[in-house]
Amino acid sequence: MRITVKLFAILRDRAGTSDLSLDLPPGSVTSVALESIALQHPGIRALLPRAAVAINREYASRDTTLNDGDELALIPPVSGG
Repeated sequence: MRITVKLFAILRDRAGTSDLSLDLPPGSVTSVALESIALQHPGIRALLPRAAVAINREYASRDTTLNDGDELALIPPVSGG
C-alpha cells in the first residue's frame, strides 16, 4: 500500500522536503511508517518519538492501522512563549 507523509516545521527543514511517499505492507501501523521514515531520513530520527501523528487530518496513536491512500502528518512539538 502507498501512503503520503506530510512533514512540518523542523521535520520538513531537516528532511529537506515537506512531502514523502511511502510503500508499506498492507495492515501496517503508524509506528512501522515512522521507522521507515527514520531509515530514509536519519536526520529526523531523534525527533520522531516526540512528534504528534495525524492520519487524514485527525490525531492518531502509533498503533493505528494505516490504509492505502492515507495521509500521515507528522507535527513536531512546539515551544515558545
